[in-house]
Amino acid sequence: MAEAVKEHLHSRPGWVRWRDLLIGRRYALASFPDRPKPLVVVAYNRRASMRAREMVRAIEQNWPEIPPHCRDSYDEILQNTPKLVVVQFLRTNTCGCLGHRHVVVKETLFAEAHDTLGGDLAGELDIAYQRVETWLALPLMDTALDTQFVAGSRLEEFHAERFRLKLLSILMHEINHMVHSHEPEDSVRKRSLALYRDSIAQYVENARASLSLTIDRSFSRFEQD
Repeated sequence: MAEAVKEHLHSRPGWVRWRDLLIGRRYALASFPDRPKPLVVVAYNRRASMRAREMVRAIEQNWPEIPPHCRDSYDEILQNTPKLVVVQFLRTNTCGCLGHRHVVVKETLFAEAHDTLGGDLAGELDIAYQRVETWLALPLMDTALDTQFVAGSRLEEFHAERFRLKLLSILMHEINHMVHSHEPEDSVRKRSLALYRDSIAQYVENARASLSLTIDRSFSRFEQD
């Protein structure tokens, strides 16, 4: 599937590819390592290249590492997703939301069913990455963890990990809406926040176990709490 999509992208007329290059339009592909679908196409502007790479890492590296019960909670949902999901990776959006499921695919390349998808339609959503960076998913927990990491050498690593887990949580939230459009928002949010909460807690626990508290001050406050 990934190779077919790459071929589809390269099959565009030369002038279209040059236009996208000039305006900074880019595409990155990401696959869930333990599942045949969906293939995720991240559509982004070149100024967001670093953050788009974090979106890819969230899917390909963080997803397999989150607690098994979090992955299991999305088992049926992922089985029923479209084969391809387009993520419009935006800096922000006018409504102030973190993301949306799109009822109609806006990305022209994938707006119609074609051979690349075996005749199936793609799905589409958007994520506002700048809003995600400043979003406190669980305010008390996030603030407490920031305090615990602030004195140490792994603060930057922690922030990057947290950003990827928030991206993953929002991605799964919108895919949940895509597959089960009538599921109540409270139910969808409970599942996606549980993914974030349990995954960040596991990361912190593993980090504590892997560091000497006498050498690295990242977790100096844990012993006091």
